[in-house]
Amino acid sequence: MNGRIVVFNGPRTDFTVREYPVADPGPDEILVKVTQACVCGSDLHMWRGETPPFQKPPGVPGHEMTGIIAKLGRDRHTDTLGRPLKEGDRVAYAYFIPCGSCWACLSGTTGCPNRYRLRAALTVEDPPHFHGAYADYYYLLPRQWVYKVPDELPDDLVAPVNCALSQVVYGLHRIGIWLGDTVVIQGAGGLGINAIAVARDMGAGRIIAVDAVPERLALARAFGADAMIDLREIPNRADRVARVKELTGGVGADVCVEVAGVANVVQEGLEMLRVGGRYLMMGNIVPGAAAEIVPHDAVRQPKNLLGVLAYDAWVIPRAMDWLTRARHRFPFDRLVAGRYPLEQVNQAFQEADWAAKAGQVPRAILTC
Repeated sequence: MNGRIVVFNGPRTDFTVREYPVADPGPDEILVKVTQACVCGSDLHMWRGETPPFQKPPGVPGHEMTGIIAKLGRDRHTDTLGRPLKEGDRVAYAYFIPCGSCWACLSGTTGCPNRYRLRAALTVEDPPHFHGAYADYYYLLPRQWVYKVPDELPDDLVAPVNCALSQVVYGLHRIGIWLGDTVVIQGAGGLGINAIAVARDMGAGRIIAVDAVPERLALARAFGADAMIDLREIPNRADRVARVKELTGGVGADVCVEVAGVANVVQEGLEMLRVGGRYLMMGNIVPGAAAEIVPHDAVRQPKNLLGVLAYDAWVIPRAMDWLTRARHRFPFDRLVAGRYPLEQVNQAFQEADWAAKAGQVPRAILTC
């Protein structure tokens, strides 16, 4: 049996589609038949050459995905929560594997620097070939977190769970959303929209979305934001900070979440916070993107700053449980853009790139 694989040939070059043999999984592995994969903002960064790819060319791109179990290794019988697995079960899974032995892992710090080590040195030529999301199949490796999918959740909602939603769930858990908090969300893209909905259900009292794209701000309101700060209408930073103070009785926000991916918003976010406020940074993933901040504004007016990357094993099942309960209260269908068969991956990326530059949020989906 052969399967198709999308091959990354280098930044800004066309993807190609090749076929490779599909081998049986190893004793502790699972062979997944991928049903859907998403074009995430991180995938666009890699394709543009702005961040390093998961695998050097010719590599297998993609990390947001879901699928069904095609074959279980002889020693792999349960998911990470100990629930029985069988062929045909729908599953969601992490795309990384913490090493368990570095100082980050040993100290309980999330964001293991070696989390991609088992696939980073591989190319599509290295068996078992199916190393990424954009393919007919994917091998789950030993110790890779995997969870059965609730029957109520469609694949459209499950495919991006292991990235944007899980990142937001974990980040907001770490920074803490207290009942009645005023929360500022800097950037109403994919991460921002998820952050608004999750913060609302965590007990936020007022949510303020900051963006420059009308469609994003409208989507933010649909997902639960109470107030909008439109960068086109309030182009001056000091005026935007003043607006947050006005909305909070002169005090400032309790929490500010940076998901804009723009380095120079950090100082603005610090100024929007009250004394003792909490600042969460999750969007700035491009190496070398620098910004100036005033340390006084976090020290002399004490604030807590936290950068979050990746998440822990408990997050994906909690995220799916939340989706099961929230799927009819928020317009998740508006987060889905076009669907493309695997052979149209170049069109999917070109249109997703255009949409991202135009400030649109919905993700392109590859169907396998």
